[in-house]
Amino acid sequence: MNQWRLRNTMLLRFPFRVHVPLDRKWLRPSCPVSQLKLSHRQLKTDSSCNAPKAPAKSKDSDSLLNGTNAIYIEELYSKWKANPKSVDPSWDAFFSGKPRLVSTKPSETSKRKHRRPPMESSSARVKSRSALSTRDISTTNPTTSAAAAAPAMDWKNIDDHMTVQAIIRAYQTRGHLAADLDPLGIVQPLGTTSVDGTKRNATEAVLRQHYSYVFNDLNAAFKLPSSTLIGGNEQFLPLKEILDRLERIYCGHIGVEYMQITSLNKTNWIRERFEKPGAIEFRPDEKRLILERLTRSTGFENFLAKKFTSEKRFGLEGCDIMIPILKEIIDRSTTLGVESVMIGMAHRGRLNVLANICRKPISDILGQFHGLKATDSGSGDVKYHLGLYMERLNRVTNKNVRITVVANPSHLEYVNPVVLGKARAEMYQRGDTTGCKVLPIIIHGDASFCGQGVVYESLHLSDLPNYTTHGTIHVVSNNQVGFTTDPRFSRSSRYCTDVARVVNAPIFHVNSDDPEACIHCARVSTDYRAKFHKDVVIDIVGYRRNGHNEADEPMFTQPLMYQRIRKLKTCMTLYSEKLIKEGVITAADYKAMIEKYDKICEDAWQESTKLSTMKYSSWIDSPWTAFFQGRDRLKMCPTGVSLDTLKNIGEVYSSPPPKEHKFEVHKGILRILALRRKLVESKLADWSLGEAFAFGTLVKDGIHVRLSGQDVERGTFSHRHHVLHHQTRDKVRYNSIEHLYPDQAEYSVSNSSLSECAVLGFEHGYSMANPNSVVIWEGQFGDFCNTAQCIIDTFIASGETKWVRQSGLVMLLPHSLEGMGPEHSSGRIERFLQMSDDDPDVFPDTCDCDFVARQLMDINWIVTNISTPANIFHALRRQVAMGFRKPLINFSPKSLLRHPLARSPFRDFNECSEFKRIIPDSKTAEKADCVTKLVFCTGKVYYDLFKEREDHEQDETVALVRIEQICPFPYDLIMKEIELYKSAELIWVQEEHKNQGCWSYIQPRFDTALIKKENETRCISYIGRKPNSAPATGNKVQFKTEYKAFMTALFGEMTEANKQRIERIVKDQQAKAKAATKAGKAELDAATKRSEHSLKHGKVPKPGKGAPSKDAPPKGAAGKPDGKPKDPKKK
Repeated sequence: MNQWRLRNTMLLRFPFRVHVPLDRKWLRPSCPVSQLKLSHRQLKTDSSCNAPKAPAKSKDSDSLLNGTNAIYIEELYSKWKANPKSVDPSWDAFFSGKPRLVSTKPSETSKRKHRRPPMESSSARVKSRSALSTRDISTTNPTTSAAAAAPAMDWKNIDDHMTVQAIIRAYQTRGHLAADLDPLGIVQPLGTTSVDGTKRNATEAVLRQHYSYVFNDLNAAFKLPSSTLIGGNEQFLPLKEILDRLERIYCGHIGVEYMQITSLNKTNWIRERFEKPGAIEFRPDEKRLILERLTRSTGFENFLAKKFTSEKRFGLEGCDIMIPILKEIIDRSTTLGVESVMIGMAHRGRLNVLANICRKPISDILGQFHGLKATDSGSGDVKYHLGLYMERLNRVTNKNVRITVVANPSHLEYVNPVVLGKARAEMYQRGDTTGCKVLPIIIHGDASFCGQGVVYESLHLSDLPNYTTHGTIHVVSNNQVGFTTDPRFSRSSRYCTDVARVVNAPIFHVNSDDPEACIHCARVSTDYRAKFHKDVVIDIVGYRRNGHNEADEPMFTQPLMYQRIRKLKTCMTLYSEKLIKEGVITAADYKAMIEKYDKICEDAWQESTKLSTMKYSSWIDSPWTAFFQGRDRLKMCPTGVSLDTLKNIGEVYSSPPPKEHKFEVHKGILRILALRRKLVESKLADWSLGEAFAFGTLVKDGIHVRLSGQDVERGTFSHRHHVLHHQTRDKVRYNSIEHLYPDQAEYSVSNSSLSECAVLGFEHGYSMANPNSVVIWEGQFGDFCNTAQCIIDTFIASGETKWVRQSGLVMLLPHSLEGMGPEHSSGRIERFLQMSDDDPDVFPDTCDCDFVARQLMDINWIVTNISTPANIFHALRRQVAMGFRKPLINFSPKSLLRHPLARSPFRDFNECSEFKRIIPDSKTAEKADCVTKLVFCTGKVYYDLFKEREDHEQDETVALVRIEQICPFPYDLIMKEIELYKSAELIWVQEEHKNQGCWSYIQPRFDTALIKKENETRCISYIGRKPNSAPATGNKVQFKTEYKAFMTALFGEMTEANKQRIERIVKDQQAKAKAATKAGKAELDAATKRSEHSLKHGKVPKPGKGAPSKDAPPKGAAGKPDGKPKDPKKK
């Protein structure tokens, strides 16, 4: 029988929707055609055999027959095939395809729903079934004179089985809605009392249209479908036992929310962990261990409350079970092979985690309450924000494990992407491609988990190839209140965890006063993450015994809730009473547990009173001990490289993929590669080549380079094109920088999701893991970083000061005013300079031989506005050449990416070259006495000034000095320029508005430098746009007017002679351009043909020749050209 025919037959024979998979093999060989055309639900009214539409169903209605029931029918068919008498005669008639009578006479039963009323009488049932089985079709099709007889089937029995299956499905899908999760009893399942006197939690909201069925005969036995495991080895159970087991599993102290998962394999796996009889069982020794851990968790908070009654500590009371849950996750994970655990969390419960999870000496934690003086540099942070890094032996598994608690600010949830990035980086270092060795755990608050957008952004990184951590375990400490706000006012969703449904994560809601249920959820979550490498959520529904902090009065805002809380026993007390009643422990055992831990805390207290000082560095979460050991931090390694290295990288970077790749490149890309090759031959580098030289030389030196951000593979302004895409095959890519040297380090470039906050936090965390890497985040536009301002302010700018944690993260922020409107112009450089921690009123010791390195080491970050390819090359290489690590904030160009003047000769990259903090004016230096205006500027505006100076013919009277490194301020080089131009007026020119840009930062530092110089009467003056609340205008006319105004303020009005001279120059340029266009096009076509030839044959011909080179191409390169490159001067 054809697969489609079986599906249609099922649809015809049952008056409700049937899902029959089309890949079933249990199809009988033949079936009467008449049976496919006629039934009591489908009437042949004409030759086209149009079927009437099915009656509309309620949105909340469940289908009685789904894919699960099809499996049940399949089992029946297998039995029938072996022995037709082994099944009910009705099924024998069905599978054998016997004809049945069909009538078109309308009946009342044809209009009713497929599910009968629960208490329908037997006579009514017989009448309705008789009417349903006998329909006359003569009125519909006059040509049909006879109808087939309907088989005698026990339709009631079938309907009852289908209903029971739908009830099972309802419990699996919606049972969590009626689970007993609230330890306070405020939000309780309503429940109903069944006919047997048993109270059950599942209400009509769970069972929907099948709710009334549970009041029927509860002793009737039913065969269990394969979609449930509640029977264990039993195939038949009474309805009462079915309901009781489903209640215990899905409506008890655990609410299992998993049916939103689209993978049948995952749902079956979870079902097995909860439905199988005996799934939640603990040995006496396991129960005792849970109580011991619970005693430590509660005892620690009780001890702090006794010693520091009014001190803020953000205790864990009410969710004490979180500590045993975390310990169970770590124990089970280390058994499964995890070697490193990354924990990110907010302030609540942090001290408890440090003491009982990381095993930080309790005396050190108590010392934080005494207010000790720090002996190392930094400003420190409050005790409940501190991080930690510990390697210890896990006593349960007898394996070593590294536990890191990442320091975090008060901004809840913003540590999430930082933890993920750090975990991903450690996976890279360990060669862990599946997440089997590194486990990230993030602890959330209920209000912040559903309220903070960074949670959603971070979750969406979970399955991205270059950002996944192969599963994160999320633990929600659900206090059922956010500060003073009730859930009904803080979220629109039912659960605070509903945001996790977007990534199909299973969610286990659990009552915090049931320790065994909580530990079972921890075990299932750990195993799920280890098996499927996906995110999973544990929602610990508890409460907060105190206010938001210990000094807060919660009765002001939640009086009824806290009246209940004050009457409630602790989880430790409740569980101890349970174990004493079960005979697992005695009351003396329980008392001994409490006294033992109290003594540990008292001893730690006595030891803490002897402490007089502390170190911030003892709370670091990323120590880098091996990196700093024996290193001279003030030593600066050279950043220049050899010419041969540049040539090799340039040739590979400007060549198409080799022949063996069989890679079809876009013709536009071939033209770009040809232009790159021309630059390499001319020994010139544009911005793209400058970046490529930096990345290529870094990976050659064994430095891992990671570039991330929106559209970074191509580049926002289409200048980079590091990743080439095959034009006729999907998912085929080529990155030439990955094929420079056989033993090079990894170069990773990846387009990110459209998120700044989470992705920047991720990259910051990635940079924290290993100092021997260069991690770069590029904004699509510079001002887009304002959506990540929290990460910038609380982690990148102040992380080292607060937590003694260094980072070498590089931020590339496209910045310049080019008439693109307010939101695509400024990278907000003034904000970064404002957060720089150098003192504008202190003139440093510029005579120190280590002045440059010391300046960099003492600052919190480096801010640059680089204008040449060579300088960006040196700046990126300097990030790993320093004996320490600092964030680099560079304001990247936009129009300069292709500006003909923004190019660097290869000599600026050689071994004798280095990063230029300022670039002096080489034209005016020899005739400094003739200069009347010394103009300091930074970034793209230099090229505007250069052009205007030429147009105004003031090359000898105006000197243009570029400040490439703005912070730390290059006092020594600025002083040299001021001394060189002794009589020149000092001017600062910027394209940004006066209240923005660098002016507010450089003005006081210029004043400090000028005051230091004896007999100096000059001061720095400002030329630029007027103050404005918007970064730039969106009106082109106004933009040009503003530009002309500040250029005129510097150079004056243009004379008639200047104008005539410019007109002549323009005409000459146009004539030359036409001639050059023809010649250039021919040359470019020839170069493109050479690239195509190399792509086809795997070799690169000599420039200007048609024959390919005889030299063998290097690995990953298309080839190497012979002969010397042409002299650009001769061209």
